[in-house]
Amino acid sequence: MAKIDDLIRDALDEKDREMMKETDELGYFELGLSQFSGKLGWVTWVIMIVQATLFFIGVWCAYNFFGTTEVLAAVKWGISGGVLIIVAASLKFSLMPQIQADRIIREVKRVELMLASRS
Repeated sequence: MAKIDDLIRDALDEKDREMMKETDELGYFELGLSQFSGKLGWVTWVIMIVQATLFFIGVWCAYNFFGTTEVLAAVKWGISGGVLIIVAASLKFSLMPQIQADRIIREVKRVELMLASRS
């Protein structure tokens, strides 16, 4: 794929190269961190704070699960810890569709800019 991208870049003129640099694809971590800004950045902050809280409470429950000697207490701590960690993971994964949507929107804007510059 990189070979095709290099051929496309070689075929572009200087103006198009500048536009391609401005709209270049972001890396995975840049995409993830870009979720914390913009109109819906506050939603990402709330999700991550709740997710971190649930995760740490889940770890605390897991710690108590391994420290208890009674069966009923172990069941209570174990189920609580497991459910909290699963919910925390689900909250984190709920941000992935937004990251993918941002990638697609960025590519559509890139194509729009290329078409507008050709007209």
